[in-house]
Amino acid sequence: MGKGVAVVTGAGSGVGRAAALALLNDGWSVGLAGRRSDVLEETASMATAGTPLVVPTDVTMPEEVENLFATVTETFGRLDTLFNNAGGGAPSTNFGEVTYDTWLRVVEVNLNGMFLCANAAYRTMRDQSPQGGRIINNGSLSAHAPRPGSAPYTTTKHAITGLTKCIALDGRAHNIVCAQIDIGNAATPMTARMAGGVPQPNGTVVSEPTMDAANVGDTILLMANMDLSANMQSVMVMSSQMPFLGRG
Repeated sequence: MGKGVAVVTGAGSGVGRAAALALLNDGWSVGLAGRRSDVLEETASMATAGTPLVVPTDVTMPEEVENLFATVTETFGRLDTLFNNAGGGAPSTNFGEVTYDTWLRVVEVNLNGMFLCANAAYRTMRDQSPQGGRIINNGSLSAHAPRPGSAPYTTTKHAITGLTKCIALDGRAHNIVCAQIDIGNAATPMTARMAGGVPQPNGTVVSEPTMDAANVGDTILLMANMDLSANMQSVMVMSSQMPFLGRG
């Protein structure tokens, strides 16, 4: 069985793929979740160790999330770690022009979808024997400071911080720990859309440096391999040259 059993959502690209590969190559069994089976299969084919299990899943659909965790536990016997990663944003839009449809679309994935996955993982970890596990929620640097024109995304990421703390607190009774990783400018398809520059607080548009997403995978692996008696409650991993520390 290897070192443990994990589920990674959004495992078909970006930091989800990097985290899934880090876990697999360390000998974990990993349920790969995402909407597109082809890119999930591609992630699975890139692993040099471990046991991948492709489970196409739309995290905004409760029945598909339930199927994901049922399939993983039926296949591997338990669940040790969830990297609750699936999410997305919207084009930079001044708050006055944000439509309700855009708001709902971002909230549905970034907040509702993350709730559904965390809740299903929590119940799985609570009810298994031996009890317990680790949930790692993907926040963002936007959980700390927004970019201009990012109200829906930033609001959901601030909400994830509250969700993480509540799960960590309630989980103590069941040996479930919950942490948050806040990632800045990993080189992924999402940041590739920022190649033309990113709006800054002073009204300028500036091209920002990125880091290899493998750094995020290494961090997730470090967190996942910790004993449940310890938790890296909050971690920030970002490109060392990005302007985040000087915002404002």
